[in-house]
Amino acid sequence: MSGLEAFRKEARAWIRENAPRPLWGTSGSGPFEGYFGGRKCEERDLDLLLWRDRGIEKGWTAPSWSKEYGGAGLSRAQEDVIHSEMKAIGVPRPVAGQGLAMFGPVLLEYGTHAQKLEHLPKIARGEVRWCQGYSEPNAGSDLANLQLKAERDGDWYVLNGQKIWTSHAHLSDWIYCLVRTDPSARKKQLGISVVLADLETPGITVRRIDLISGYSPFCETFFDDVRVPVGNLVGKENEGWTIAKAILGHERSSIGRSIARQPGSAQREVVARARKHLGITKGAIADPLLRDEIAALGMREEAFHLTLARIQQSAESGTPGPEGSVTKIVGSELKQQRYELGMKIAGMQGLGWEGPGFDEDDLQYTREWLRSRATTIEGGSSEIQKNIVSKHVLGLPEGKK
Repeated sequence: MSGLEAFRKEARAWIRENAPRPLWGTSGSGPFEGYFGGRKCEERDLDLLLWRDRGIEKGWTAPSWSKEYGGAGLSRAQEDVIHSEMKAIGVPRPVAGQGLAMFGPVLLEYGTHAQKLEHLPKIARGEVRWCQGYSEPNAGSDLANLQLKAERDGDWYVLNGQKIWTSHAHLSDWIYCLVRTDPSARKKQLGISVVLADLETPGITVRRIDLISGYSPFCETFFDDVRVPVGNLVGKENEGWTIAKAILGHERSSIGRSIARQPGSAQREVVARARKHLGITKGAIADPLLRDEIAALGMREEAFHLTLARIQQSAESGTPGPEGSVTKIVGSELKQQRYELGMKIAGMQGLGWEGPGFDEDDLQYTREWLRSRATTIEGGSSEIQKNIVSKHVLGLPEGKK
């Protein structure tokens, strides 16, 4: 038995012994499924809180981080084993969120030792929740066009401007921001820096954005003469674009992995929906065309999981490469296909928004279908991702501009 196989056996035993039974089968175990924590958290699920505490004690909320930073000092391969064993029984991560999935790994690479000691253990323990300050009203797909100013004033940066689509900012404690520190830089990508800010800092205002689905994690965040210590600069001033791209790599990879859930789950979900709405209690679904669509969805899902595994095995460093764009494209489109097929099966029952005649599952499904429309836009649109894949993965020449 190899060392990794022996570790898998040990990890499986520990997870099955320590994960509270009520949590089994409740989650796809993705990076955004679990205890999000933070100073504003009002989590009341005692099983999830117990699982959080056990994960923290074991160091398995951030397995590959060093013990100094709240982790267990394990390898990336061992971390993948732990997460796959959690996924095998459908339990959430002990701690989840952007701090672990996106910001923390980049701070490990680019942050100072003091910044790591200050922020990483709190992330690993779920004590502080982070959000991302990237997009602006005039800087979406063209992110380098951002205009949030950070002007130096002695030992401080003074921030003025706006961010938009800051997911869960209303529930977060800190924000990692792309700011413009040199407006006169010869290229838009130059003159950008990464600065950290406590959302309780005077001058920061967070407002919710309503979505068609009826639920929204999105906010717009305003900065009015916000003073942030220079010590909150990550990396070098005016060289934040490299860090920004690294965070985007983690984001795109995380979105794809969070959509993946358990192998076969999308197909099982659609089959269950077909049995419910078509009145099929047992046996095969009679409609051969529908069976074909469901089988095709299952094959795409299986191919997606195999691609995810191949990308993870080939990743030698902790920073996802351009291949992460593949998982973002396919994962987001697979999610949309799953909901489109589920809505088609429901027929008129899929049109409910509120009121009698619709059960809660159908009403929730309609909202999730509407929400799924954003998956090919958020985290970088599919069009942008395809350009990245064509240029940096396939090596194709750039098109004419």
